[in-house]
Amino acid sequence: MEQQVLQLLAATLESAPETRTNAERHLEQLYTNDAFPISLISIASHHSVEPPLRQAALLVLKTLVLRTWSQSLEEFQQGVTITDATKDQVRQSLLALATSGDQERKVISASSYVVSKIASVDFPEQWPSLLPTLLQLIPRSHENQLHGVLVVLGNLVEDGFDEEQFGKSAVELVKCIYDIAIDEEKKLTSRALAISIFRACFDTMELMYQTDKASVRQFMQEASDAWTPFFVSVLKIPLPRIPTDEQEDEAGPGSWRGIVALKTQVVKALDKIHRLFPHLLSQHTLSLFSTVWESLQAHAGPYVTLYVTDNQQGRLEDADRLPYTLDFLVIEELDYLQTLFGSVTVKRELDAQLAPDKISNGALEGTWIAQIMAILVGYSQITQEDEGLWNFDVNVFLSEETSETANYSPRNASTSLVQKLTKWPVLESLLGYTKTTFEAAPSRSEPPKVPIDIGVRLTFTYSNARAKEAALFVLKQILDELDSCSAEVDQILARAYLEYVGLAMRDEDEFLRARGYILAARLTTINSAGLLDVVPEYAQQTLNIIDQDDSDVVKVSCIRSLQEYLKTLPSSRAREFQVQTVAAISNFLSSQDLSELKESEDLLDTLVETLRDAIMADPSLCLEHPALDVLFTMASYGASSFQTTMLVNEAFESITSSMAAKGPDAYSQLCAKVLPTLTGALDVGDMTSENALSDMAVSLLSSLAEHGLKPLPQNFVATVMPKLYRLLFSSNDFSLNQSATVTIRHLLSRDADQVFSWQDPATGKGGLEIVLLIIDRLLGPDVDDASAAEVGGLAVELVEKAGADRLGPYLMQLLRIVAVRLSTAEHASFIQNLVLVFARLALTNAKEVLDFLAQVQVEGGAGGTGLEVVLRKWLEHSVHFSGYDAIRQNIIALTNIYKLHDERLANIQVQGDLMVDNSSRIKTRSQSKRTPDRYSIIPVPLKLTKVLISELTNPLTPSTPGLMQNKLSGDSDDEDGEWEDEPNIVDLGNPTTTAELMAYADEAKWNVHQVDDDTQSYLVDFFKQASTEPDFENLYHSLTDEEREKLHSIENKQSAQ
Repeated sequence: MEQQVLQLLAATLESAPETRTNAERHLEQLYTNDAFPISLISIASHHSVEPPLRQAALLVLKTLVLRTWSQSLEEFQQGVTITDATKDQVRQSLLALATSGDQERKVISASSYVVSKIASVDFPEQWPSLLPTLLQLIPRSHENQLHGVLVVLGNLVEDGFDEEQFGKSAVELVKCIYDIAIDEEKKLTSRALAISIFRACFDTMELMYQTDKASVRQFMQEASDAWTPFFVSVLKIPLPRIPTDEQEDEAGPGSWRGIVALKTQVVKALDKIHRLFPHLLSQHTLSLFSTVWESLQAHAGPYVTLYVTDNQQGRLEDADRLPYTLDFLVIEELDYLQTLFGSVTVKRELDAQLAPDKISNGALEGTWIAQIMAILVGYSQITQEDEGLWNFDVNVFLSEETSETANYSPRNASTSLVQKLTKWPVLESLLGYTKTTFEAAPSRSEPPKVPIDIGVRLTFTYSNARAKEAALFVLKQILDELDSCSAEVDQILARAYLEYVGLAMRDEDEFLRARGYILAARLTTINSAGLLDVVPEYAQQTLNIIDQDDSDVVKVSCIRSLQEYLKTLPSSRAREFQVQTVAAISNFLSSQDLSELKESEDLLDTLVETLRDAIMADPSLCLEHPALDVLFTMASYGASSFQTTMLVNEAFESITSSMAAKGPDAYSQLCAKVLPTLTGALDVGDMTSENALSDMAVSLLSSLAEHGLKPLPQNFVATVMPKLYRLLFSSNDFSLNQSATVTIRHLLSRDADQVFSWQDPATGKGGLEIVLLIIDRLLGPDVDDASAAEVGGLAVELVEKAGADRLGPYLMQLLRIVAVRLSTAEHASFIQNLVLVFARLALTNAKEVLDFLAQVQVEGGAGGTGLEVVLRKWLEHSVHFSGYDAIRQNIIALTNIYKLHDERLANIQVQGDLMVDNSSRIKTRSQSKRTPDRYSIIPVPLKLTKVLISELTNPLTPSTPGLMQNKLSGDSDDEDGEWEDEPNIVDLGNPTTTAELMAYADEAKWNVHQVDDDTQSYLVDFFKQASTEPDFENLYHSLTDEEREKLHSIENKQSAQ
């Protein structure tokens, strides 16, 4: 069988799609053969087999395990199962492979991953020997075998353990990996892996801490006391000499790659401890700060050499996901230093060093703040790699500039750190450094590689275009932070900096020139800087340079900078720049390869934002120059981008509302200008099958109709409706269908008479019939929930505008279709949309709605009478409705139904309260699949009462508690005064946080659902009246204690008033 499987695996690596697909299908057919997984492991274990085929075997094995091993795995598929005997053989063989010491690291990593997946469901019940086996192997493994054992153990700690399993083995586990980490005879990468495992343990320890604080605290304190001296010793290890290309991959006790990997894992571990359990390292905070400071000083020279002067590749990880390049280490050190700056102890020490009696003549030169500004400027320099990327693609430059990039570099890390320092005199300190940088003779000097302690004063200066740009880059981050905090900027300092900004604007280096224009806009538009008088001058210079400069980097920097000026200038002056700005953007577009513009999302967004700001200086002027044509051109190329689409819609909505406010003539002129372009875009989108372009055009039409005046301009409906009708009957794109449905609703809302009087020339059908046909299609079984999400609003608008007389028999037919479609609806927004059709009718005709629904019969699994189907969906999802108007209408409709005391409702059983599991563990997605939520079953009147009570705001408690408030606020016994209160940041990389967020998402327990004050008053009055009725007493005794308490609190509040 192995030969057959080997041939199929080889076929999966072929380039021909048909060959690959056939081989994959044949491999899936072997899932039922018990010998298949064993054959895959055997192939993966053979050294004579080519590595790609060995990896392919493990990839197929992984898929097989995920689909067939256990129902607890999320990817599990019913139909094929593996026998227990085969499972046992797979476990043993796979573990043997993962810990065999195979030289092919990718094979070890792949097999270890499969082991961890099996362990996540089998350990410890079906695989009790796994962890003891690993722990026994660690002290007696040879180097290659140890690597495999650590990889398996690391995956097990990250994915295979729960709190109980970890707790039983934590002491022995941590001891074993500690022995590896401190053993200088072991490979540096093995020691780094051991530290990585120790860091992963903290995520599980954090979960355990919620239920057993005392034991966890004692254990973690003991572990921290043992590991911290070792960590400090590693941080103090000097980097070896920078290796040549041939030496970089060399292993050995002093290898560059190994030491960088080891130091990186140490910093990551320390940062993790400080973030999760800061009290563990309180006594070491100052020494750690000093050590990391020294490291950053020592690493600055090699960093500049490798990445700024030379073009070494950075951001590299090995097969075990261990970072081993210096830039990664620097990032971790900068981030950890930022964490340490949150320590009161560190801040107190640093404040003391800046006390007036410690600074001679008040000069900051040589102080720690001067040193750190120098360090941050050094690490903020543009690397050779970035320069190459930015020259090749200006869009990459913009993504970096707007901090919307996944490329987190030392430059970005320096930004985060410098923003943490603005409580100290950073502007004064940076000015001295900037002055020296701009006025010193050009050089490529590196900082002295001298480790320093807190209090030792040392400074160094780079003086070249990169250093100047970096100094202004750091200044920009400081100004942004000060402005966001509404902090004052000293006018003397601002004018001093402006001198160097002017020098940068005239420099030969394009990146320094671009930085000059960016900073000029930032500096002059800050109110407290006292430079508003020069804004028009600098704005004009910026406009002029867009057409004059040869560099695209400078051009786009200037275009982006115009946003600052346009928002700051008085409207009368901003209007003067509108025509020039539109012309500049138009000229820039004409110089670009428009075929590549679709891939340049950040560039498009910048152009649209600047154009929007120019238009908003006076939207009425956009009819006199090609601003709208330029906007639509960019819209057509950015139609597939959500961000660009949003910006275009925002700009056009502002234009439309502004023109509508000027009266019918202005609005009609706007329609005459834009309707041909928008309908033409729909035709192009239809011919080319570009749904994104059609969606963009329909969205703009929707804004045009939404803000239109009553009545709409003549022939508006005749121009738009045929296009929308065709789209809704030919497209399956959910976004396009939603936008088109909303547009028709706006047409009905603004000018129903024009819609009803219109007749489609192609079919001869009238407007009313066309709208009914559209609703019928959207409510049909062939259209999914997402595509039909807005049809409920359209149906409501049609019923209200047409009325029962005009609709005639179609009204009952329409409501019947809505009830039937509601029975199969699953998406919350779609359910709300359909329910509101009946809710709006129930506002005035509740009894007629119930009578009608009782006559409707719904077929299928969730069938029954329309009354049963609608009320079940309505009451189960009511508490998740969003939007003040929707919630208000829903509440009033439900109270109207309650007041009927209809006997039919008592016979309908619906979902009641959640039956809570007493377990304290967080419920993850996979656990939800294994044990889905269970609910009680109760009659409609009781459920209706519970829903209305849930809408009451309890006056004794906050109405909307913060997400994970208890977790983020911390426990009082953990606070030792060491850490200041900082804004709470949810760490999305933390598995604990991720689990909690997924639990919220899976259980739909977190939504924006708030009731306005008027509706609250209405509800209070309703319950005040209902409580006097005989039927309410029976319902009251069936309520929960919490619900009764809420009613009592409302009653007490009323009495007190």
